[in-house]
Amino acid sequence: MPDVLVTTPHRLRRTLILALGTFAVGTDAYVVAGFLPAMARSLGVSASAAGQSATAFAVTYAVLSPVLATVTSRVPRRPLLVGALLLLALANLGSALAPGYAALMATRVAAAAGAAVFTPNAGAVAAALVAPERRARALAVVVGGLTVATAVGVPLGNLAGRLLDWRSALGLVAALCLLAAAGVRAALPPLPGHPRVPLRERLATLRRPGVVAVLPLTVLGLAGSYGLYAYTVPLLRALGAGPAAETWLLFLYGAGAVAGNAVAGTAVDRRGPIRVLAIGYAAIAGSLAALAWAAHAGVTWLPLTALLLAAWGASTWSQTPAQQVRLIAAAPRETAVVVGLNASAMYAGIALGTALGGVLLPAGPAAALAVHAALAVAALGYLLATRRHR
Repeated sequence: MPDVLVTTPHRLRRTLILALGTFAVGTDAYVVAGFLPAMARSLGVSASAAGQSATAFAVTYAVLSPVLATVTSRVPRRPLLVGALLLLALANLGSALAPGYAALMATRVAAAAGAAVFTPNAGAVAAALVAPERRARALAVVVGGLTVATAVGVPLGNLAGRLLDWRSALGLVAALCLLAAAGVRAALPPLPGHPRVPLRERLATLRRPGVVAVLPLTVLGLAGSYGLYAYTVPLLRALGAGPAAETWLLFLYGAGAVAGNAVAGTAVDRRGPIRVLAIGYAAIAGSLAALAWAAHAGVTWLPLTALLLAAWGASTWSQTPAQQVRLIAAAPRETAVVVGLNASAMYAGIALGTALGGVLLPAGPAAALAVHAALAVAALGYLLATRRHR
């Protein structure tokens, strides 16, 4: 991105427009968690199989993100972002009309392609619009759209799925994507594309010692922290939460996610990413382990479940701004590349964790939660082992 963009007036406010887009992307990616059991019954599959639609989305995103970044590098940013949101709208409409499980999976793959174009480019534009000392806050604003989607989009999807049906809920997501596309088109200034970076050269960034040391932590951290989110409703029911409590418990998870992301963005600028990540992984492990204990012991006290869900959300979404700042510091001249690689790593971790959760869920919620808590502990250990890499 040309240096002139750093002097754009109201540059930090412009990231709010990008956050609207990531909110639409996040709602698209996460809303299935809110009505997973109803969707599984409608399609005649198990909840574990229905949850694998999230795995398909994540795998597609992880694989296509660097490829699409190469193919679309020269496209001006504004039409590229708008086009990605329009593809998301069409894909969600297709999901809403899907006659069966195979059609649903195909439309989730198409939605992932749109998300793979939008999210990393939104992060790269946000990083270019602000001065370096405000970069973590700008990235936190953009990621904040994803976290607000967990706070509002998923609970509202759960509510819409109960009041209407899951197909109507996905139709509303398609309308949200259209609204976001109109907002980005109206408010974002014209921005040029980037010089074309061949895929081989783009992936060569992985050979940088700092990048190759930092990036695996994104995979491991997201696998442990986010892998079970697609199965939140079945987990809540195992913890004694009825349909009436599901929506507000999902709101609490999302509220924690918003707070964790916002606090982390400021804390990284002031205290550095290592300390923020260490606290985050410890909190993820603690909250998941406590939920595993509650599920195993049959503890169904909703205030405890609510507290642990909020802590789980806050700690999960505290890690993304810190990891992005570490990667940008490792390759400061390749911001767009490393932000895109980090997004691929995030969804690779989500795919790994969601697939693992689908395998473990039939064995019981306690076992699934305990394994993912162990992954968070492993992420903390990896962070401490690689903390000196820059």
